[in-house]
Amino acid sequence: MNLDKLITKHLTRYFDPSKRIPEETFQQLLRYLRTSPTTINIQPNRFHVLETQDGKDKLADALVGRFADNAEKVRNASHAIVFTTRKDIPDTHLQEIFEKERADGRFADPEIQKGWEAGASNFVEIQTENYGGDVLHWLEKNTYLVVGATMMAAASLGVDATPLEGFDRTTVDAAFDLTDTDYTTTLLLVLGYPDEARVSRQPVSRLDAEKIFTHM
Repeated sequence: MNLDKLITKHLTRYFDPSKRIPEETFQQLLRYLRTSPTTINIQPNRFHVLETQDGKDKLADALVGRFADNAEKVRNASHAIVFTTRKDIPDTHLQEIFEKERADGRFADPEIQKGWEAGASNFVEIQTENYGGDVLHWLEKNTYLVVGATMMAAASLGVDATPLEGFDRTTVDAAFDLTDTDYTTTLLLVLGYPDEARVSRQPVSRLDAEKIFTHM
């Protein structure tokens, strides 16, 4: 991964529909996505992986009105992923995670695992209180962490990844039959390769370093 190139690169707005991510490369990215870190290993996400044109069209058709501009990005991208987040964390979800951690041998000492489980359960209670009962607010922060990490993983594989916040949650949830489930749409990610004829050659504009960094 060329970090200097990333520093001067715009996010891809226009994808080349003739270029597809090799299957081996995409499966490697999905392996990373499955293992991406979350707070206390909470794993609040389900990912709708759109790898066919029909799948991408299903999402694009839900991007209407103010968000219609994003439909082209989805249709022309090689792949797209709908990142959804749990609306809450029931004890059954925590127990599923704990059981998987035990099966995978995450902690060699059962007593350490036991202490971890108690601490993790307590942390969920703390965060629920911190957000006034709106645990989705906290869980969606984890989703953004996962998306950011996945974007860097994609870059390491030479794949462009562009996150999209421009969508109506209710419409996308309905399109993917999420309305009456435990999950809701948080973010979209489109992946592929840029249309070189439409790549922005203008400089990236950000605030100066002294405006954003405090050194101690």
